[in-house]
Amino acid sequence: MLGYVTLGTNDLARATAFYDKLCAEFGVSRMMETDEFIAWGTPGGGCGIALTKPFDGKAATVGNGVMAAFQAKDQAQVDKVYALAIELGAQDEGPAGPRGDSGFYAGYFRDPDGNKLNVFCM
Repeated sequence: MLGYVTLGTNDLARATAFYDKLCAEFGVSRMMETDEFIAWGTPGGGCGIALTKPFDGKAATVGNGVMAAFQAKDQAQVDKVYALAIELGAQDEGPAGPRGDSGFYAGYFRDPDGNKLNVFCM
């Protein structure tokens, strides 16, 4: 099982403003921080998310086919987080709504660095 997901950023201050507000909607805050890395979550509380400037000093780039997903408690939280992400400057990749017949409800977006994210519930 995953412990955390790390995404690259070229502007840690901008990305931090985005993720501070997004993660607050899940009741989590920063749990680890350096000048080039920040992680949000709860120690021992399941998968968290982190942002970093690449260690090799090169520009962060988006992985084709890579996506991190935030698990919401219900459809209302999916709607709220998706709308907040868009309000914070995220690029729409598919509005919140049902996907298929399996009870999967999700919204897709890209953060300010172009990383693809999803917020979902089942």
